[in-house]
Amino acid sequence: MEGDQDTSDFTLVTRKPCFGLPTACPNCLPAYIYLKLSHLPFQLAFNSTFPDSEELPYFESGTYVAYNNEDGGVIEKLKKDGIVNLDSQLHSLPEYISLKALIVSWLQEALTYEIWVGTEGISASKIYYSDLPWVISKVLFYKQTYLAKNRLGLTKENAERREKLIYKRASEAYEALSTRLGEQKFLFEDRPSSLDAFFLSHILFTIQVLPETSVLRSKLLEHSNLVKYAEKLKSEFIEASSSSPSPPLHSFPSSFSGKSSKPKSKPKAEKTEEEKKFKKRARFFLAAQFLAVVIYVSVMGGVSSDEMEYEDDD
Repeated sequence: MEGDQDTSDFTLVTRKPCFGLPTACPNCLPAYIYLKLSHLPFQLAFNSTFPDSEELPYFESGTYVAYNNEDGGVIEKLKKDGIVNLDSQLHSLPEYISLKALIVSWLQEALTYEIWVGTEGISASKIYYSDLPWVISKVLFYKQTYLAKNRLGLTKENAERREKLIYKRASEAYEALSTRLGEQKFLFEDRPSSLDAFFLSHILFTIQVLPETSVLRSKLLEHSNLVKYAEKLKSEFIEASSSSPSPPLHSFPSSFSGKSSKPKSKPKAEKTEEEKKFKKRARFFLAAQFLAVVIYVSVMGGVSSDEMEYEDDD
């Protein structure tokens, strides 16, 4: 792509905002933050048509498009094509390579585990499927959970062992990154990099999206300098350019987190014949929705035949 491209045409397409973040998608947020760190002007657009699409996020300008599932992702594509490269003088440094392994490998693996397994998808449903009919959202959720477990190498036999390893690596990564960062503004002293985009995205997502019961969240909050790092960059690069600033990060659980306020149950009323008929029709409607799901999954890409071969013990 030409270096003199008109930046007014740049658009980043992501999943919708949620949890006080400009986009709550863990794949989209790093690309958004990377563009903010680079001070590249761009428009932000949202796409909820295909909630399980691997193409999101994507960056476009005229006929140029950089998809998430091509050439190593949006950030790598933008660097490769010379649109914006924050790592031009860093990528050959040994520290850069080791830090990238911690953030893009160990922490990303831990976050995937938390989203789909550790927190039982509490946040995932709101991020990806809240705009879909209930049945379709459930089927797509179970599909993505199955795929996530496959990527993580989880089985019934090794689940406990893998969980311990994932959290152990995450703890070690936080410790190493906390030591590396110290009181610096960025991971590489006074200059932002793509690793800051990935790491800042990870911290914001972990603290603002994951529930307070999250193991990963509690491990992160043990390092106050990482929380301060995220607060400063969030304030400067995200809130400063937003007309509706997101709420501050909370380093500690709310004092009300242990309390639950359940509404008082109302006495059950006798169901009329009309209500019974309606309930019966609702069941038929749900069945019709389920059939729609099968068609949706098969037509829109769905799961390939080899992905659908579940193990006998699942």
